[in-house]
Amino acid sequence: MNARRPDPSGLPWLLGAGALGILAAFLVLGMLSVQPKVEHAPDPVVALPTSTPKEPEANPVELPPITPRGDLSAAERTTIEIFRRAAPSVVFVTNLRVRNDKLSFDELTMPQGTGSGFVWDEEGHIVTNFHVIQGANAVQVTLDGQKTVPARVVGVAPDKDLAVLKLEDPSVAPRPLPIGSSSDLLVGQHVFAIGNPFGLDHTLSTGVISGLGREIMSVGNRPIQGVIQTDAAINPGNSGGPLLDSSGRLIGVNTAIYSPTGASAGIGFAVPVDTIRRIVPELIRYGRVTRAGLGVHLDEGALTRRLGIEGCLVLGVVQGSGAAEAGIRPTTRDPRTGALVLGDVIVGLEGNPVKNSLDLYRILDGLEVGSEVTITLLRRGKRLEVPVRLSALQD
Repeated sequence: MNARRPDPSGLPWLLGAGALGILAAFLVLGMLSVQPKVEHAPDPVVALPTSTPKEPEANPVELPPITPRGDLSAAERTTIEIFRRAAPSVVFVTNLRVRNDKLSFDELTMPQGTGSGFVWDEEGHIVTNFHVIQGANAVQVTLDGQKTVPARVVGVAPDKDLAVLKLEDPSVAPRPLPIGSSSDLLVGQHVFAIGNPFGLDHTLSTGVISGLGREIMSVGNRPIQGVIQTDAAINPGNSGGPLLDSSGRLIGVNTAIYSPTGASAGIGFAVPVDTIRRIVPELIRYGRVTRAGLGVHLDEGALTRRLGIEGCLVLGVVQGSGAAEAGIRPTTRDPRTGALVLGDVIVGLEGNPVKNSLDLYRILDGLEVGSEVTITLLRRGKRLEVPVRLSALQD
């Protein structure tokens, strides 16, 4: 019996075959759907920094607001104006000394000291201290604006510690300082000192007049009388600079300080302007100061102290002087024995006691050449008075 073959055109087969195809398709799709999906992330973009990152401050500090400066007081405005007007007239003085180099035999110009000075007149004269230019072979003056010009010494007064220079080119000289008076000064007045301490540019210090009528010793070992004492700082380099009053007038030349350390200790001294007005014109005209004198050479104290003598022992007498005409006797030696024969001892002048040479110099400083004075002498134990006409002596 022949088996019956299925009819390929029959619906059941079609359904079976179609179902199988559909199932296979779903299986394939399912397998595809369960495969892991791999996604490649894009390469990261790195931003290069344009500056170093700044860490934030933990506690930022807030600056206080600036308070505008208020109006200056009248005293401050006065001080500023005095300095503004006077500073250009104050100069820096350099003491130069020429030395020979031991190896090359060349001449070397070396600075050996500095100080200050100020313009005296429109002809280029500069006033300073004698000790500033003492021993100088040449002098340089530095003007306002740091311009350095040569100058020459025209006159010195060691006994008053004063000197006058003159600029080689007077046309560059600044205007002179206004001149005041020292006879009417009062303790407590405000004063201003201008100079170049320690080689610095113009420096101003202020203070008051602490005392009047002081006395200091000069380089020539003679007393300078009527000196002004001030507490305005006067340091090394201020020597020769001006001391001004509250009107900007010259009232003194800063000369010395009292200090155990060399720096300002609040005690400075200035030669009074009345003395300067009397001496500077003579220095400009003659180069030296003509002063009144007796015409005698005195023992400065060594012999009189050893012999216990109080007064001024006359060692010698200048020929043609007032002392020689008055017959004052010098100290001599006995020609036979060689023993010392003491001369006259001056113990008074014009009724004022004289205990030493400083007392005598103080009195003579106030007298004029040609005037007649009365000297009290001790001659071999006897006291006598002798009239003497004062002679003109030069320092």
